[in-house]
Amino acid sequence: MPAQLRYRIFYTTRQKIVTSVLVLVLLAWGGTVLVRKLTTPEDRSCAPGVERPAGSEECVGVSGDGHDFRVPALTEVAAAIGRENATLKPGEYATVALLLPLTSASAGLRTKVMHEVQGAFAQQYAANHASNNEVPRIRLVLANTGEGNAHWRPVVDRLKAMTAAPDHLRAVSGIATSSAEVRAAVTELTRAGVATVGTTITADDMANAPGANRFPGLARVSPTNTDEARALAHFARVDADRAILIHDTRPGDHYTGTLKNAFSTLTERSPYEPQLFTSPARATDEGATANTFRQITLLICDTRADTVFFAGRHTQLRQFVNALGRRGCGDRKFTVLTGDEGSYLGADDQLEPAALESGVTVRYAALAHPDAWHPRRTTPATGGSPAAYDAFTAAMETVSREPAGPIGPNRLPDGQAIVAYDAMAAAVQAIRGAAPEGRLPAPADVGQQWRQLKGPLKVAGASGWICLDNDGNPYDKAVPIVELTPGGKPRFVGIAWPTGKPPATECVPPRRR
Repeated sequence: MPAQLRYRIFYTTRQKIVTSVLVLVLLAWGGTVLVRKLTTPEDRSCAPGVERPAGSEECVGVSGDGHDFRVPALTEVAAAIGRENATLKPGEYATVALLLPLTSASAGLRTKVMHEVQGAFAQQYAANHASNNEVPRIRLVLANTGEGNAHWRPVVDRLKAMTAAPDHLRAVSGIATSSAEVRAAVTELTRAGVATVGTTITADDMANAPGANRFPGLARVSPTNTDEARALAHFARVDADRAILIHDTRPGDHYTGTLKNAFSTLTERSPYEPQLFTSPARATDEGATANTFRQITLLICDTRADTVFFAGRHTQLRQFVNALGRRGCGDRKFTVLTGDEGSYLGADDQLEPAALESGVTVRYAALAHPDAWHPRRTTPATGGSPAAYDAFTAAMETVSREPAGPIGPNRLPDGQAIVAYDAMAAAVQAIRGAAPEGRLPAPADVGQQWRQLKGPLKVAGASGWICLDNDGNPYDKAVPIVELTPGGKPRFVGIAWPTGKPPATECVPPRRR
């Protein structure tokens, strides 16, 4: 019976024809699917204006429609930005882009990025709703350059194209790290006439100077590494005879390089040669530098030094502090002085608490701190004000709740939101200052406004007065000195000044020769 059944199904002439047709149809369908798959490009879009670059799963690009770049911490604040932008009518707004590595793999950097986005949005919302209806209104977009800013070029190309309608991009803020990639991005933007204002770039060679207008249209709201170092030295009254410098030798890092140069000036009378280390190509990697620091601490124990100037990124700083906590000369006390990368340590779960309980003090020059201008503190008469800080906290309260918010977790221990809020304020003031009759200014006109932000036109920032010199650098900017407590928490110590004292009431930078 089975043989007869097979015969009826497969061996009659009619069944052979039917079977052959079915096989051919299946083969044709399969071939069509295969060809379509091979010839149709993979859809790598994440949202309008945002896509995954080849070889990457990061969502990179520019968006102001509420897209969070698949970063859950940004979901609420990105949605809030999208809602505010949706209320704006074409032709009535100027766009400001916040250029940041939004999808960074570093937990510490992700937290800082979230705070920057929150602070920038707080200023956007205040500019649109609490500025006596000044125009143009402000649209904010997020521009993600990816891990390590590796995808900066397509994002910058997109931003340059956005100077035309309907976006009317007039300024780029963010610019948060002093790296080779960010330097290249700033070079491209300023070369194209796009005004840029850095939040946390501090490298001296990513700034303009008299006779060296390398980045026309660039301004900064944070002091340079040299100013940070000068402020630290004034505050700490360091004895160079008992100081030693430890610095990174990895090329291409403008933060560590210029911080090393600044600290070298302060330690030029030190009897001890600098101790060197080389961090991995990606400074957030652990590498083998912990081994080097174990050896360096042994050498330090054989000196009379009690102050260590450290020019390096936060991962290596944490490794060094841990190694110093395990030093053999446990009866001696050391103070480690460093730049604003020290602000990452408080959130670093690999920092060993015992190190800060064994006579090791870590102090760093912060870019901003919530306690620096807090109304409960006694503050200098110039250089900043509790009123400006109150305006910031009120703006953050407004955007933290409906209808503007929510914007996600709102804790500001590192002052990142403060700096982003101030940078956005500078951008808004420059855009509106270049448009006295309310018309949209030309892109290049915005960058020309930086030199006007001084004296009565200074930015009364929550981080302190921002009085820009003719090269776009803040003059005698307040530098909060922060110390890590034994529990690893940042504690505000006091305000230091690059010149040794607060600026005069008029806040006009002196002539530079």
